[in-house]
Amino acid sequence: MDTPQNNGKPGYIEHKEARLASLYEEFYGKIANYAYAKIGDRFEAQDIAGEVFLRALRSLESYKEHGIPMQVWLFKIARNLIVDYYRKAARGRTVPIDNIELADNSNPADEIEKRDDFARVSRVMEQLTDGQREVLELRFLSELTSKEVSIIMGKSDGAVREMQRVAIEKLRHLLGVES
Repeated sequence: MDTPQNNGKPGYIEHKEARLASLYEEFYGKIANYAYAKIGDRFEAQDIAGEVFLRALRSLESYKEHGIPMQVWLFKIARNLIVDYYRKAARGRTVPIDNIELADNSNPADEIEKRDDFARVSRVMEQLTDGQREVLELRFLSELTSKEVSIIMGKSDGAVREMQRVAIEKLRHLLGVES
């Protein structure tokens, strides 16, 4: 019997579950990196990435593509969870001691250089608008196309490309890199 849940096709949900499993393999790391870039806490970012797939699995029956690829849908879920994270953080949160990252036994000079580089790039990225930062994070950390980013951000593809161009120009200027 055809129901709205099976879309009139035998194995429709099973096909979606298989598709979601393959997307998990491909995108879990990218979503976790995107979340980490937005919140700066690796454990929270991994929790958010896991929650993205749990929510997607729960909503799988109601997912309708309508021109939006499933991976874009996943990043939209991630974006919403990150907004929720900041809402909760604004109300005050504590970080369990288990979430504090301990330094490994790597070369201290390398660690200092990495931290300095990261701090410099972070300071420069803070000078971009929120939209420019998000475009760069989605395009380069999460390796999404400008079309996918445009859907996630609710902007036109041209607007996303222009935001990316302006952001890269600004980064080059701020970092003293010639184009």
